[in-house]
Amino acid sequence: MNTDPETRNDDPSADLPDIVEVVMEMVPTSRSDDATRKDQASGGDEDRPHTQDRADDAKGPAPLVAPDTATALPDHLQGLARRARTYVEAASAPNTRRAYSADWAHFTAWCGRQGLTPLPPDPQVVGLYITALAGGTAEASSDRSAYRGSRGKKTGAKPHAVSTIERRLSALVWNYAQRGLALDRKDRAIATVMAGIRNRHAAPPRQKEALGPDELIAMLETLERGSLRGLRDRAMLLIGFAGGLRRSEITGLDCGRDQTEDGRGWVEVLPGGLLVMLRGKTGWREVEIGRGSSDATCPVVALETWLKFARIAHGPLFRRVTGQGKKVGPERLADREIARLVKRTALAAGVRADLPEADRAALFSGHSLRAGLASSAEVEERHVQKQLGHASAEMTRKYQRRRDRFRINLTKAAGL
Repeated sequence: MNTDPETRNDDPSADLPDIVEVVMEMVPTSRSDDATRKDQASGGDEDRPHTQDRADDAKGPAPLVAPDTATALPDHLQGLARRARTYVEAASAPNTRRAYSADWAHFTAWCGRQGLTPLPPDPQVVGLYITALAGGTAEASSDRSAYRGSRGKKTGAKPHAVSTIERRLSALVWNYAQRGLALDRKDRAIATVMAGIRNRHAAPPRQKEALGPDELIAMLETLERGSLRGLRDRAMLLIGFAGGLRRSEITGLDCGRDQTEDGRGWVEVLPGGLLVMLRGKTGWREVEIGRGSSDATCPVVALETWLKFARIAHGPLFRRVTGQGKKVGPERLADREIARLVKRTALAAGVRADLPEADRAALFSGHSLRAGLASSAEVEERHVQKQLGHASAEMTRKYQRRRDRFRINLTKAAGL
């Protein structure tokens, strides 16, 4: 079993519907037409016990491999079914599917403990569920309204954040849609409860700290010079910052076009810098990463140095470093390693040393690079918006930490 933190990855497709079932609805099966008509006349699956229906449905969508169903599919459609499976997986990001699958499991487990059924979708059941989330009573160990703390005193159950509740609600909508069912979020049993939760529990968003250029340079100084891992990490930090890239976009890069099936883009080295083609949330976009003012902080030089000493010319750009830092493996680096790298180097560089270490650790993530570029680049906002791939300027402004703070002083402007 592989336990290496840089390669371990869970299967996000375990809760996806099987495309074979969709195809089977459009083509005849191996059963005779007479048998099919007989089932239709007698009610078909409606003759099954109702409790068994609910138990089967609550298990979730069929897995991607369904041998019994696939054998009934005509031979000439088997290839299409296999290709369709790849499109099903590409319809949403792996991290999104993984989170939505976990949220569905949480919801069905809660329903089981309450003696409720998750199917078919019932707005009243969902309304009770989000109420339990807001009250902190949705977990197996906190179904009571209060629990005893470490000193035996009764303390209030910890409620879920409003953003978490919103995500779980979105996950339910998605999971029901995969089953051909619809959950109406506008139903008053859901919408009114959700509005009350926002009014009662909503708090200002906790944004990750934006890393400025001086802080990034200090972080680079903490990396081991002359080592493969240090060269790789240096290139990732500089490209992530200068490109305003998400962590999955950094690790998803290839050396060239169409080199891997799991790649999210590729790079091309030009005289003026790097041209990065990315497949992001809003489709394909082009990102320009210019050369730096010195080789020490130039993302292009950092990338070329890494590729030269790692002897990489094809496939994933950023990979695992093994053999006590002396070998480069073929596997793509997991995107969570970007977050760990940012957190580790920021702490080592003493960024925000005015705070306790526990608080400092929570401030940094892969998004700190992206927010750092948005906050530091002294250019027109539209250029930053394009670099980050945002559809609206409003979203870009959320990334610009402290950029325009107190630039306009209305107190002085008013004569005080």
